[in-house]
Amino acid sequence: MNSMVAQVYSIPELLAETFQTLDEAARKNLHPALILSLKRIYITGCGDSHHAGLTTQLAFEKLTGLPTIVNTALDFARYKAGFMPKTGPNTNLVIGISVSGSVARTYEAIIMGKTSGATTLSLTAAAESRVGGCGDILFHVPNPPFSILEGEASPGVRSFFLNQVALLLMAIRIGEVRGRITTPEANGYRKELQGLGSVIEETIQKNADIIQKFAQETRSADKFVFVGGGPNYGCALFSAAKVLEASGDSALGQDTEEWAHLQYFAKTKRTPTFFITAADRDLSRMDEVVTAAQQIGRQVILIAPETAKTLIDKSHFAFTFLPVSEMYSALVTQVPTELFAAYRAGILEEPFFRNFGGGRNVEGGGGISRIQTSDCWESWKV
Repeated sequence: MNSMVAQVYSIPELLAETFQTLDEAARKNLHPALILSLKRIYITGCGDSHHAGLTTQLAFEKLTGLPTIVNTALDFARYKAGFMPKTGPNTNLVIGISVSGSVARTYEAIIMGKTSGATTLSLTAAAESRVGGCGDILFHVPNPPFSILEGEASPGVRSFFLNQVALLLMAIRIGEVRGRITTPEANGYRKELQGLGSVIEETIQKNADIIQKFAQETRSADKFVFVGGGPNYGCALFSAAKVLEASGDSALGQDTEEWAHLQYFAKTKRTPTFFITAADRDLSRMDEVVTAAQQIGRQVILIAPETAKTLIDKSHFAFTFLPVSEMYSALVTQVPTELFAAYRAGILEEPFFRNFGGGRNVEGGGGISRIQTSDCWESWKV
């Protein structure tokens, strides 16, 4: 078992271990006066942190009733922050996410949000970092030690999961204080979220062997496509990222509708294509898209609730799970794709992140494309 597989297996215990702490942090950091003043929420970050915003956007809008905009950190910092509506103090909330707390672009996004009059919140595992220190509010999301990761860089699984849980608990807190949901309803949402540990554990047990078999059967493939809508669009992007980080293979995440407008025309027929769904708002369109993919010769891999019988029957491989609320679904649908990426890396004997070699090391100031040392704007000018 490599370290990435071990991370996936640890998620149910991780949820149980951290849920209460994160719930208390959501209540402590989001004061009623701020919550009642809000008119808009912006969520920003890079890579997995951006994807976490996308997977939780539906929950924010459904539970809080507030428009929630998710941008990459570069897009927000340099193209959006200066154009936020000037509606008064504490009306715009900017949530900047960085696990390491050292990502230059997320730091810039938070600073630009603050410069433009927003209340800013730093969501990070590194409280003493520059991201941790630059927001008006610090939401510390500690990632408990995990011994198998010591001394080994591994694609982020635990951190991505924790960020989503923290964001979801924030959405519940805001919705409860604003009266969008009652306290009993809010507690019901918290209970459901906390109970996902057993669903995830069952998903792992049910699918791990099938996923490993699929990884073996597709070892000669050199391209993978991941497709999803709503929260699972964020999961699709995240899943492609894990394949890129784990085995270095070409991988693309795409919106369900956009797949029909773009990847549908790709000439390679048998490209393994993962269709990720909670079988809810997107169900009718997902059914059409899966049918189209099957008819043009794609290898259809489905990640869906076990109740989605029609979709399952149309797939070549199906990795299923117990039905969950759509706004929570990405916490479960990410598990099969994480396992696939991890197993594929092991089968191909590929080192995670290419061992940061071939120009990816820190020599000469490169260092992961200067994610941490990149130049930041000092001020905003519209």
